[in-house]
Amino acid sequence: MAPGKKLSKKMAQKTKQLVDSKHMLKGITLSSFLESTIVPIPLEAVMLPLMQARRESLWQIAAMATLGCVIGAIFGYALGYYLFDLIGEWVISTFFSQDQFENVKNQMQQQGFWFVMTLGIAPIPFQVAMLAAGATKYSLPLFILATIIARSLRYFGLAAAVYYAGDKAEQIIRRYKLKAIIMATIIVLILWWGANTLF
Repeated sequence: MAPGKKLSKKMAQKTKQLVDSKHMLKGITLSSFLESTIVPIPLEAVMLPLMQARRESLWQIAAMATLGCVIGAIFGYALGYYLFDLIGEWVISTFFSQDQFENVKNQMQQQGFWFVMTLGIAPIPFQVAMLAAGATKYSLPLFILATIIARSLRYFGLAAAVYYAGDKAEQIIRRYKLKAIIMATIIVLILWWGANTLF
């Protein structure tokens, strides 16, 4: 069996287990934590069928996913803050190149809040934002706030799509996901530019 099919089958099994589990909300929180730290696989692949199957818990699922990501972001920030000298080389070689990371560090130092929001919305591994924020000693409260806003837009946006579109949500998301991400990113960039211009 091809690796992609194996992964899809495994994720389908995990989703079914979560749907039937009384610990579903704890499970989605843990999954979100892992996705934001060590497993760079989009959580939406699990959340969407889970939300469709457990619509009575739609908004709780979005809230717990956001919470898990925020906890993961704080963990990643702490790694960057305290342990970057020890693990930095491994992290950079695993997730991105040295040039990419240096560029992210420069952006973090210049436009930290808006940069974190952009990375939190765009389909880019969020590990880069967490580690760069910690490594540059960026303000932790502002980092957490930017993370909450960015991930809430993603996860509550997904919940809203399921709430209004029902069983057609998956089809709509597949069709318009990229456009929605691009639009949200453009809006953040415009706000970023506006803040720089005015202040």
